[in-house]
Amino acid sequence: MNYLSNPRIRLFIGAFMISFSPVFVSLVNVSPTISGFYRVFFGGLVLTIVIIASGRRFEFTRSIWMTLIFSALFFTADLWFWHRSILYIGPGLSTLIANMQVFFMMAAGIILFKQRPTITQLFAIPIAVLGLVVIVGIDWNGLDSDYRLGIIFGFLTAITYTGYMLFMRQAQINSVYKLPIREIAVMSILVSLFLALVAVIEGESLAIPTSSDLLLLLTYGICSHAAGLILIASSLTKVSTAEVGIVLLLQPSLSFIWDILFFNRSIVLIESLGVLMVLFAIYLGSKRTI
Repeated sequence: MNYLSNPRIRLFIGAFMISFSPVFVSLVNVSPTISGFYRVFFGGLVLTIVIIASGRRFEFTRSIWMTLIFSALFFTADLWFWHRSILYIGPGLSTLIANMQVFFMMAAGIILFKQRPTITQLFAIPIAVLGLVVIVGIDWNGLDSDYRLGIIFGFLTAITYTGYMLFMRQAQINSVYKLPIREIAVMSILVSLFLALVAVIEGESLAIPTSSDLLLLLTYGICSHAAGLILIASSLTKVSTAEVGIVLLLQPSLSFIWDILFFNRSIVLIESLGVLMVLFAIYLGSKRTI
């Protein structure tokens, strides 16, 4: 039996692969900007080869090209903020905060699409805030400056990822293809160009120090970025929204587990309660998507 023909299995495998993203960022010996560059460069290169081999063409209208450029700008900012957040507060918490994008998507639905949030979604907001307070504590000024910056970058990741999602959604509206492989490939290549420019401004080198770093970056780009995104994208229209919501929680949950297993993150009972509260809030907030 071909297990990948089952959309539920593809969905869970995709979330599993993406959950390792912050692990690669933490392990590789390059700057956050450079790890982001190679994620989208290797991932975009693989997707481009797949598209060319399949005989498809990168034919988009001018408006779609503009939409893809804006989605790439937001994703560039997303990676810039998230990779730094990972280094400041760890893979688990940074990914957890980044997944609070469901609340910014909710806000976008209210402002841009005149959607009324459900009682469940509104109920989720104070739960998420309380859960985060339980994790980091109430004494903000008592936290290390880098830790505070990591939390702020985590929220900026959520905001910029929302922008990316909105523009990418717009780019796919009139597509004749079920999978957004072309859109993700183009977006990825554009992001790699933007991050290369950022690297030049920051005075960073694109050189990869060791062969082990090269292997980590290749795996990050091909498995977590290219394969993970496509596996999830190919399943979204074939499973229930409840299942999508559950899988949405799988990535930050697993990232937290990898943080504990691979980086010896210590976690006490009260912090675990906070993590569960935030995950529950994210699930409630994702009950309706725009």
